[in-house]
Amino acid sequence: MIIELAVPNKGRLREPTLRALTQAGIALLDKDKRILYARTTDPEIRLIFVRAIDIPRFVEEGAADLGISGHDYIVDSQAQVKELLDLKFSHAKVVIAVPDKSPIKTIDDIKPGVKVATKLMNLTRSYFDAKRKQINLIKISGAAEVMPHLGVADVIVDITSTGTTLKTHGLRIIDEILESSARLIANKQSYNKKRAKIRELVLAIESGMRAQKKKLVMMNVPDKALQIVTMILPSMGGPTIAKVEAPEPMWEVYSVMDEQEIYKVINSVKKAGARDILVIPIERIVP
Repeated sequence: MIIELAVPNKGRLREPTLRALTQAGIALLDKDKRILYARTTDPEIRLIFVRAIDIPRFVEEGAADLGISGHDYIVDSQAQVKELLDLKFSHAKVVIAVPDKSPIKTIDDIKPGVKVATKLMNLTRSYFDAKRKQINLIKISGAAEVMPHLGVADVIVDITSTGTTLKTHGLRIIDEILESSARLIANKQSYNKKRAKIRELVLAIESGMRAQKKKLVMMNVPDKALQIVTMILPSMGGPTIAKVEAPEPMWEVYSVMDEQEIYKVINSVKKAGARDILVIPIERIVP
């Protein structure tokens, strides 16, 4: 059974998507960036490289069983797909922006007939309809930031991660429409027919996500310090303890913890008497 997974061929979503798949054990075998199809280390999963904005429709129509795209593109496409997973990367916002010198300060200042340029036609239309604003909506395919400077539009609706690009082009945000992140979606018929394999893939990706920013910490702890050390250690389900054959009564202690906790924890357990401390990366966590 072959699962065809549509992934972004370029842009902000491509590299994080490939990293997430690699962490899940699904690495590319075909490395040429110009190819449209690629085999993976799982012989039952094949990648199809498509523009991120086209992936929701691609999946809806059954050209791919699964797809990874931004929530903004999925909502804007109005595609009838099944969302399986929020992948928690490529966070961005869909915003409304105007030139710094524009008299428009808030949405209330937008007059009938104002020209609004965007790639996200449905999202933009829905937003302004809800605000009861009659606008002249202009569909674009290029960079939205330059449109006010070219006289194409008075206002743009665009995707931004930090807002830096907008500021660089002399634009300021006046409102936010939507918060977005990468999502794994499925064709509804494919999900029903290939559910077992798809759920296996979802589990693999989730296990990689759980492992992010987690570390395995190992240490030797003298018997007299064991109680104090185990009280200090944070852990997912309690530390693992094994007796060490040594002249001095000694225990080997394992604990999984957040990366941000490690510095503080190591200092504390070291003071309590722990030694020979190792910090090891984790690839996956399967509950």
